[in-house]
Amino acid sequence: MMVLQVLWFILVAVLWSGYLILEGYGLGTGMLLRILGKTDEERGQMVRAIGPHWDGNEVWLLTAGGATFASSPEWYAVMFSGMYIALFLILLALIGRIAAIEWRNKLKSEAWRSRWDTIQMVAGWLVPILLGVAFANLVQGMKIVVVDPKDPFTEVGTGNIDLSVHVHNLVGLGDMPFAQLLSLLTPFGILGGLVIASLALTQGALFLSLKTTDAVHDRAVAFAPKAALASTLLTAVFAVWGTFAFKGEGFIFALIFLVIAAVCLIVALLFAFQKSSGKAFIFNSAGVAFAVAWVFAMIYPYVMKSSVDPAYSLTIWDSAASPATQIVMTIAAVILVPVVLGYTIWSVYMFRARIAPAPAGGLEPGNVRAGANFLVG
Repeated sequence: MMVLQVLWFILVAVLWSGYLILEGYGLGTGMLLRILGKTDEERGQMVRAIGPHWDGNEVWLLTAGGATFASSPEWYAVMFSGMYIALFLILLALIGRIAAIEWRNKLKSEAWRSRWDTIQMVAGWLVPILLGVAFANLVQGMKIVVVDPKDPFTEVGTGNIDLSVHVHNLVGLGDMPFAQLLSLLTPFGILGGLVIASLALTQGALFLSLKTTDAVHDRAVAFAPKAALASTLLTAVFAVWGTFAFKGEGFIFALIFLVIAAVCLIVALLFAFQKSSGKAFIFNSAGVAFAVAWVFAMIYPYVMKSSVDPAYSLTIWDSAASPATQIVMTIAAVILVPVVLGYTIWSVYMFRARIAPAPAGGLEPGNVRAGANFLVG
């Protein structure tokens, strides 16, 4: 069943690529709300551009998390416990972002809409930065050791590892509040956060170039080359640093993916300068996909690398679910992944029209009954 284990490792990478490409433009739009949207009406135009797509795009995140849990339960356990605070902040930001999109036009109040726009902008920046930090820590490794569950803060020693008895655990995080989160904020981790944020910013600018009209469209077209230049340079520095500082068994594949990602991002940059937003969006999306492929090639054959000792690293085989589980999941994936992909393509086609500015709607604040909510009516 080694083939299935590698297949699911690749599929998790594909799902993360899909999420960062699709939700990248949604998060990027949120990041740009106060940059490209100069008026309340323009910001409403930008929010309506992503309105039909955000919930479908979130399916890719849920599927990536679910696939990790079901195919590699120990990977899920070590990663989600080691990055708990960062992932919890991502969850809070995503909840705030969803509320900002859905509730923005519930009241006819510019102050109300402005507050939600601010929440969406903060979430738009926070989510990709924290995801980038997490990906960077996968590449550089974390303070993982193998311990006895009865004594989770003492490593057992590389010569005594028995994975039927011992478990992988993160140590050395300290007792300070948020020490776990701060331990992820290494220079390489911070650069990784800036890389994912810049790629999302570029996706958002190119998406708005394709989906909006009037002033927002013109500003997006002018902003896209600047964002693309920044994301290309940051990605180049990050990938070259990571490839040679943390190289492992997947080095050759990582080098190939690095070159392809670089070519895609440079081509996207050239198209952005030529104001060919559609082609730039396609090549920038391909660059994001190969950047994710680079991350997974860099960590292969591990799913969690230990910076303490390679012997403590968690491999694809160590973390895998039972063969029966992976067979059932493979059958489900063959059926359902095309459905998700088909729905995504259909929704993009159905909502392909450009969005023009329009006055905001909503209830007059004075017409909202005191104490009323969706539970009590």
